Amino acid sequence: MSKLIKLFFVLMSLSVFQTPLTEARDDYLNVGRPALEEEIAAWDIDVRPDFMGLPAGNGSVEMGEEIWEEKCTVCHGSFGESNEVFTPIVGGVTPEDVKAGRVDGLIGNKHPQRTTMMKLPTISTLWDYINRAMPWTAPKSLEADEVYALVAYILHLSQIVPYEFELSDENIGDIQKLLPNRNGMTAEHGLWDTNGKSDILVKACMENCNTQVQIYSSLPAIARSAHGDLRAQNRHFGATRGADTLSEALVDPVRDGRRELTNTQASVVAKVDTSPEQVAKQHMCLSCHGVNQALVGPAFTDVAEKYFGDEDALVNLFNKVRQGGSGVWGEMPMPAQSGPTDAELRDVITWVLGLEKN
Repeated sequence: MSKLIKLFFVLMSLSVFQTPLTEARDDYLNVGRPALEEEIAAWDIDVRPDFMGLPAGNGSVEMGEEIWEEKCTVCHGSFGESNEVFTPIVGGVTPEDVKAGRVDGLIGNKHPQRTTMMKLPTISTLWDYINRAMPWTAPKSLEADEVYALVAYILHLSQIVPYEFELSDENIGDIQKLLPNRNGMTAEHGLWDTNGKSDILVKACMENCNTQVQIYSSLPAIARSAHGDLRAQNRHFGATRGADTLSEALVDPVRDGRRELTNTQASVVAKVDTSPEQVAKQHMCLSCHGVNQALVGPAFTDVAEKYFGDEDALVNLFNKVRQGGSGVWGEMPMPAQSGPTDAELRDVITWVLGLEKN
């Protein structure tokens, strides 16, 4: 009798707990709902090279110039030529490039810096990027007509269209035929030359391959420290770790060790600029702060003026830069800066506090 009672209670317990668990699992599988059309439309805003997704609209060069001066000059300069914050947008193209469809300055690295308009093969890419990501402080805030106007202004600065021009969804396809580097996106060239052929055209060995190939990537020696210490910027979990690009600058990593410095590299190491201003450039401080001009954050000279005579300024600014924050110079937050070493950060802040306005 006792065994039957025990069996009864076991079965009862299974029936009691099984239903809620089953229901919970079904509920979990049905979490969420189909996206609404307006929700999909809010995300589905990309514009393809065939102009699929391009909204109707128009904008003149004159209108674009006004918007540019208001929202774009702080990072790109009045004529799109500034490299103080980002790589220049305009420059390096000629009327001959417009005719040829291939920017001559890209061949053999004839131009010292590659601008956006030198590389751009499709006008839809420029329209799409401005529409989704600009201005940097307020992405997706531009109306379609404003985007058309800004693209028209950039085209004018690149000597592609006259000042009286108006760009629209109806004539943008014609402008595509005038891009200086419209023929630049080809598969005829590769990263490497293999026996006179592009590497992307070489037939890969698929069987009985005796050649052992070591694959690794590295930055040119002189550029390893251009973006600060990559190891400090990498995630702190998992298997991936960044390279210490400051203390090991100018050393090319290989798969099973590191090469010794060549005489050329050693001479470059001896000439590395470790001044506070160079350190600020390496850690991207000057991407958001101009020395004499406010960009995303305040000008360094304004910071020096604000804290002039403050004996605690060095300590307080050191902690603010390390921890990040907002509110002192506006609502735009400054992320915590973990890249510079303590000594580097002290040197940079001391340099900033000693600046005077021109």
